[in-house]
Amino acid sequence: MSLVNFTTREITCKIVYYGPGRSGKTTNLHYVYGRVPESRRGRMVSLATQTDRTLFFDFLPLELGSISGFTTKFQLYTVPGQVYYNATRKLVLQCADGVIFVADSQVRQLDENIESLQNLHANVLEHGIDVRNLPMIIQYNKQDLPRELILAPGELDEALNFRGLASVPADALHGQGVFETLKAISAEVLRKLSESATARR
Repeated sequence: MSLVNFTTREITCKIVYYGPGRSGKTTNLHYVYGRVPESRRGRMVSLATQTDRTLFFDFLPLELGSISGFTTKFQLYTVPGQVYYNATRKLVLQCADGVIFVADSQVRQLDENIESLQNLHANVLEHGIDVRNLPMIIQYNKQDLPRELILAPGELDEALNFRGLASVPADALHGQGVFETLKAISAEVLRKLSESATARR
């Protein structure tokens, strides 16, 4: 649910990177953060626990375009990949305007991808949101690994993308597909916002 500030004429949208542990959610954010000019980004905030160093989410505002004279700002979050942190996942998903599902392209990770995708749908439903109305993009990360270790985007689409969502092959470590994914979800979120604004007129 986007936040509208009439004083500063800003609309803030929340995008959540979701997916199994070590699929590349944090790598995506670090790549984006490192390439956005300092003047156009906020501070990255990391939360960690003693039990698992991957339990954190990042906060990063990005300014992209405008709607009806309002500047749009994006906050990017990651969820912890481990299943036992589901309460945190739910919390981070709250009020999300869009979701990027980061799938690990490795053949051996297919079951984890499916489990994480099912978990995403269950958590979205718990927030009372129809997943079909939530802007979502799938990123197939680690496409740079040797061919014999990974599934091709077409195979991953067949296994994971039953909704026919836009999907982007990526190598988040070196940046391939990172901004393409972000632009794709941003466009989806802005399109939905514009539709809502038009419907309210």
